[in-house]
Amino acid sequence: MAAAALAAEHRSKALTTPATTPLPTLTTLPKKPLPAGRPREWYVSHNRRLKAMRLAIALLDAGVHRPEQASGRRIRATAERIGVRPPSDATCRLVRSLIGHDSR
Repeated sequence: MAAAALAAEHRSKALTTPATTPLPTLTTLPKKPLPAGRPREWYVSHNRRLKAMRLAIALLDAGVHRPEQASGRRIRATAERIGVRPPSDATCRLVRSLIGHDSR
């Protein structure tokens, strides 16, 4: 019940937050170290997926629900708004694929 109330409060704040202020985070989870011994490509891919998920969530909260609405410029502006480094073209493609994923 508390989680539902917190989520509802987050949604109401997200709707009234001006575009120039960073979006509030729902909760801050403690960071855990990544497993050692993996190839470098694994870490790059892992971090890219995390960043893409953060950006996709922020875009969905901002009302972008279709991949064609998420231009590279809009994704990069959202990245600046939520306080992450500008994404690469590959990350932008991943964000669009996450937004367009049909969850039925």
